[in-house]
Parts: sequence; C-alpha cells; structure tokens
Amino acid sequence: MSADLWQQGCAQLAAELPEHQYNTWIRPLSVAETGPDQPDTVVVRVANRFKLDWIRAQYAHHIEELLSRIAGRPMRLELSVQPRVEAALSMTPAVHRNQAQPAGQALESLLSGLNPSAPGGSDPSSGPPLRARQDAPASPGPRGLAPAANPHRLNPLLTFDTLVGGRANQMARTAALHVAGAPGETYNPLFIYGGVGLGKTHLVHAVGNALLKDRPDARVLYLHAEQFISDVVRNYQRKTFDELKAKYHSLDLLLIDDVQFFAGKDRTQEEFFNAFEALLAKRAHIIMTSDTYPKGLVDIDERLTSRFDAGLTVAIEPPELEMRVAILIKKAKAEATEMPEDVAFFIAKNVRANVRELEGALRKVLAYSRFAHKDIAITMAREALKDLLSIQNRQISVENIQKTVADYYKIKVADMYSKKRPASIARPRQIAMYLAKDLTKKSLPEIGELFGGRDHTTVLHAVRKIGEERRTNTELNQQLHVLDQSLKG
Repeated sequence: MSADLWQQGCAQLAAELPEHQYNTWIRPLSVAETGPDQPDTVVVRVANRFKLDWIRAQYAHHIEELLSRIAGRPMRLELSVQPRVEAALSMTPAVHRNQAQPAGQALESLLSGLNPSAPGGSDPSSGPPLRARQDAPASPGPRGLAPAANPHRLNPLLTFDTLVGGRANQMARTAALHVAGAPGETYNPLFIYGGVGLGKTHLVHAVGNALLKDRPDARVLYLHAEQFISDVVRNYQRKTFDELKAKYHSLDLLLIDDVQFFAGKDRTQEEFFNAFEALLAKRAHIIMTSDTYPKGLVDIDERLTSRFDAGLTVAIEPPELEMRVAILIKKAKAEATEMPEDVAFFIAKNVRANVRELEGALRKVLAYSRFAHKDIAITMAREALKDLLSIQNRQISVENIQKTVADYYKIKVADMYSKKRPASIARPRQIAMYLAKDLTKKSLPEIGELFGGRDHTTVLHAVRKIGEERRTNTELNQQLHVLDQSLKG
C-alpha cells in the first residue's frame, strides 16, 4: 500500500517540481513497507542527515498533504536516514553492486541537470582548477591579477563547459549563449548584474572564448572598467584620442566588467559613450557587468544608463543549495579529489554568500585533508572551517538580524516585536523570522519568543512562505542575498 501510494505521489511531484529539484531531492528517496499497525504512515528513507533536514524543511509538509489527498484520508510522512550499506546499494545499479561506488557519484545527474552545456548528459566534471576563480578577471585591475597571455585578455579556462549552470544563472547563461552564437544580432547590449563572486566574469569570458573558437580572427577584448579608465587618462595626458578610438571602435566584441566604476568620471563616460555608439553602429556586440541594474547606477550619465538598458538586462542570483553542492563536487573533481556528498552538503549549507567564498572554503578543506593526511569527512571539514564557522556563530544573533532587517526596510526595531500587521511591517518581520531560522540555531519557539512572544506556528508559516517565494521572486532573492552578506560581513 505504502509503495503504491508513494509512486502516485512521486508521479504528481514530478509534474509539479522543476526537473533538477525532483531528480535531486525526490527521485533518490525509497519507501519502506510499514506494518498493519501503521496504516496511515508512509516511511521514506533518505540517504543522509543533510538531505533529510532539507527535505523536511522544504518539501515534507507539501508531500504529506499530497499523500493525504491521494489516499483520501490523513497520512503521516516519516523520514528516516537510510542505513549506510543499504544506501550504498540503492544508489548503485544492480549489475554493479559488487563494485564500490565513487563518493559523490549520486549527484552526477544533478551536475548534468545544472550544466545544460554537457551534451547528452555527459560528465561535466572537466572544470578549471580552483586557481581559476569563478568570477576572476584576467586583466590588471583592482583585484591584482596578472594579465592574460593573449591580446584578448581572456582566461581560456573560463568557458561555458566549466561554468556550473543552475536556476541562479539560467537566464544570463542562455542569453550569453545566444550572443556567442550570433554576436551583433540579438540582446545588444547584454547587461549582466549581481553581487560579487556569483560568476559574472566567468560568463563574459565564456562568450569571448566561444566566439574565438568559431571565429579565430574576431576582434575580442575583455577588460575591467578601471582598465578603460586608465586608457582614457593615459590618452588624455598624451592627447592621443585617435589611438583610443582605433583600439575600441574597431572591435567585434567588447566585454567590460564592473561598469559602476565609471561613476563620477565624466571624461571616461563620454569616451565610453562614443565607443558604445560606434560599436553598435557597426553591429559589434557589447557585454557589460555591474553590481546593480542600469537604473540603479549612481553618478553615471542618464544617456549611458538608458543605452545600457536598451538591450537585455539579466541578473545572476546567489546559487541555491543544489547548485552550491554541484559546484563543490565539480571543483573538487577538477583537483582530482572525490567530494563525499554529505560533506558537500555540509559546506554548502554553511557557506552561502557566493561562489568565491564557496571555493575558498573548499580550498581549506582540501588543503587540510592533504596536510593532515585525513580522509574528507564532516568532522574533518568542521575542523578545517572552524574559524569561519565560529565567526558566523559569534556574529549572527536574532537581535542582530532584527536590527539589520529593520534598517534595510526602514522600519523600527520595535516593529519586530509589536502586534502591528500592515504589509510594510509584517513582510520585513517574516523575512527576519526566515533569516533567524536559516542563520541561527534557535528553535521555532525560541524565535517566536524573541519576536514578541509569537507562537511557533507563526514562525513556521513565515519560514515556509519566504522560502517558497524566494524560489520564484528574483527581487526577494536578491534582497535576502544582500541581507545575508550584511549579516555575515
């Protein structure tokens, strides 16, 4: 009975959930037969504690309602961690169950799903070494990196194949692929914005590398905005603006990072406007990145921001948990190391700000494993990241969250405890409750008490509501990312 009910529930969930979510969280689950004394209980086995916690928080309530609806009576969902030997067998094809399965192989389908560029679901593990950061420019600039050894200033390791794709960057990646395939025709200019370390630079390098692969003679140039500013200053001093025009106006593809650095620099903005107009007139393509959307840029001429917004503007969001896990496993494989699934979940759950910090945490874990000659496991990862974890635990409190959220949404901290219910107050209060559950170890009743003695069901409602909305609401997801970074900063 339980197995049949579960199969019907899975069929319904497969139709409701995005494919990569279903394949990651629901498909690997197995149902255990229950005895006659438990006719209204469905026992589902989960591979590890991390998956169990996530499924319980994100899906359990919905699954329980779904099973009750199908059965026509109230059903209870019970989650339990699968015994280690049984879990290993269930993830291994029957004909190969006498062979050991490499750690992390259970997420191969996730990697394929999150990286559509891998043809036919082939192994997408050929990522760059960790030395090539997900969002690192290859030109001299404020980040102090050496220039790339080619006139295009492109990092050859930053390609579409080495970029882990997911919901967080899906739209930006799709637009970038279109540009790489037909530069000058659609989405011109392409404006990509998002927080630091989310992969904007990787994406623009990928476009340049893809175009050069198809057209080796294409005139492509990548640079950071500060390099353009330096060029303008140098040519202004030498009175050689014809050289500046010859360099930039003749390009087929201009890739420029962090255009917010143009703020307040009138002559730079004028020269960039001239280059911008010249390139569009000859059907060359321009891709820009920024930390905010065009209309959010300050001290930049309106004629520029209006042109930035005239093509296609897309956001890269902070990576969701599945994507962070995929990045960790892929980056570890690039270092010839197998990352156990439970360790990847542990790191991903504790490092959420951006890809750059995620890679930094992975470097620490890999280095600690090699130097201490220890296998990669959760206890070892916790030891390797103890400084990072202690900083997080020390800095983030419910009171700090309440103050940060109140300041961000311009309400009083006292409104967090009050009984007022207008949307301008209730919404920030729910967001603060969500962050309190996400970033602290407080229980629901403890959080409710700190929010004016509210019942734990009120907190649970807020956590579920904000958690579900952030999956589809880009603006809310960006706000939560900013708040998360502020609290951890």
